[in-house]
Amino acid sequence: MASYDKTIATAASVAASLMLVRSLASELLPSEAREALSAAVNSIRSRLTWQHTIVVEEIEGWSYNHVYAAVKAYLATRVVDAGANIDMQCLRVSSANSGSDRLVVTMDAGQEMADVYGGVEFRWCLVTREVKADPHGGGGGGAREVRSYRVSFHKKHKEKALKEYLPFIVATAKAIKHGERSLSIYMNEDTDDWAPMELQHPSTFSTLAMDQTQKQSIVDDLDRFIKRKDYYRRIGKAWKRGYLLYGPPGTGKSSLIAAIANHLRFDIYDLELTGVDSNSDLRRLLVGMTNRSILVVEDIDCTIELMQREEQDEDKEKAKSKSKEKEKKKAEDKVTLSGLLNFVDGLWSTSGEERIIIFTTNYKERLDPALLRPGRMDMHIHMGYCTPEAFRILVNNYHAIDYHATYPEIVELIKEVTVTPAEVAEVLMRNDDTDVALDDLVELLNSKKKEANEIKTEDKQVDEKKDTNEVKTKSMQVDEKKDGDGIKTESVQVEKKKDDKEVVLKNDSFTEDGSS
Repeated sequence: MASYDKTIATAASVAASLMLVRSLASELLPSEAREALSAAVNSIRSRLTWQHTIVVEEIEGWSYNHVYAAVKAYLATRVVDAGANIDMQCLRVSSANSGSDRLVVTMDAGQEMADVYGGVEFRWCLVTREVKADPHGGGGGGAREVRSYRVSFHKKHKEKALKEYLPFIVATAKAIKHGERSLSIYMNEDTDDWAPMELQHPSTFSTLAMDQTQKQSIVDDLDRFIKRKDYYRRIGKAWKRGYLLYGPPGTGKSSLIAAIANHLRFDIYDLELTGVDSNSDLRRLLVGMTNRSILVVEDIDCTIELMQREEQDEDKEKAKSKSKEKEKKKAEDKVTLSGLLNFVDGLWSTSGEERIIIFTTNYKERLDPALLRPGRMDMHIHMGYCTPEAFRILVNNYHAIDYHATYPEIVELIKEVTVTPAEVAEVLMRNDDTDVALDDLVELLNSKKKEANEIKTEDKQVDEKKDTNEVKTKSMQVDEKKDGDGIKTESVQVEKKKDDKEVVLKNDSFTEDGSS
C-alpha cells in the first residue's frame, strides 16, 4: 500500500513539474519549440494516465445525436440493477406517455453508475452545462442547458469500447424501442393511399387456440425469417415470406394474423382489393408500404374476381376489336392476377425488405394454382375446427383454469362433432361462473351431436331409398328383358312350327304327285 501511495505521489510530482516547465517555456521559448515541447508533455501525460473517456453529446451542431438517445434508453435498463446504482443518491423518473403504466428510471445529472460488458467495467456519468445562446442567432440571449454522457474505462479497452460496446448499446436501444412502439393497421378503402390507425389487438401465440405443434412451427418459421437478411441477399431473392391461411370461418385466421404482428412487432397493411381500380393503383399502394410490415388480403377468393392470365389475353383481344375507347380502357384498368403476382414475387417484390404477405380464404380449392406455389405462398396453414388442446387453451384464457370435472366429457364430444374455436369462445364468454359456462358448452356440443346423428340418419335413409329404387329398377329391367326373351322364344317357336307345317304340306304334295 505504501509503494502504491509513493507511486501516485511521484506521478503527481512529475505532472506538476511538467506543467511548470510548460508554463515557463510558453514565455521563454519560440513558438516552434513550444509546440514540440507541448507535444512531448502531452505524450508523457497520456502514458501516465490509464483512463480514457468518450463523450456523447445530446446535440451535435444543429442535429439531435441519436447515439445519445440510445445511451439514455440503454442505461435506463441498467439503473434498476442494484449493483449498478447502489451508490447513486438521485434518480430521475418519467413515463413514456400519458396512457402508460411503465415508469422509466434514469440517472440524474452529476450521478455515476457502472456497467460491465465483456468483463470490462465502464463508468457512466451524466454531465450538464449551460451555454449562452448567440444573441445574433435569433433565439434570444438566454442560456440553454447542454447534456452529455461520459463513459470512462481503461485505455487498453479503447478498441473494445468503440467497436463492440457502443454498437452493442445502439443495437440494444433499437430493440427496446422496437418492442415498446405501438403498432398500426393501415386501410385503403375508397382511396389510393393508406389510412393508419392504432392496432391494439391483444392476440398472442400464447393465447391462440391452436395445437402446440402447429403453433411452434409457425413461430420457428417467423423467427428464422427475420434472422436471414444476409441469407436472402446471398441467394438473390427478395427478403419476404408468404403465408396462406385457409379453413372454415371462425377458426382463428384473423387472430393468427394479429399474433404474428405482435410477435414480430410489424405493422399491418389490410389491402381491400375491391377498393383498387387498376394495376397501377395497386402498385402505388404496395410500394407505399414500409419495411418490417405485413400485407394482408383476406378472403382473396371472393373479394375480387381476379382474371386468369388466359382470360386477360382474351379480354385484350376483345378490347382491340371494340370501337368505343371507354370500354377498351375499362378492360385495361382491371386489377389482374398478373398485377398482384408481379408484386408478390416479380420485379416489384424487391421494392421493400423484411415483409410478410398473408392471404386468407375459406376455400383453398377456388384459388388459382399460380398463387399457391412456393415463392409466393411459402407456408400453407390449415385453420381447422376446435381440438381438445385448443379447447383447453380457450378455457384457460377465459376462466384461468387448467382442469374441470367436465373436461373428459367435453373432450370426447369435441372429437365427435365439428365446432369452431369462435363458437366455443362465445359460449365461454357468456358467464363468469366456470361451472355454468362449461355446462352450457356441454349442452351445445350435445345438440351438435344430435343434429349430426339426425343428418346421418336422413342420409342413410336417402341412401337406402336410393338403393331400393336402384334394385327395383334393375328388377324391372331384368323382367322386361325376360319378357322380351320369352316373346322372342315364342316367336321363334311359332315360326319353326309354321315352317315345319309348310314342309309337311310340301311332302304331302310331292307324294300325291308321285303316286299319280
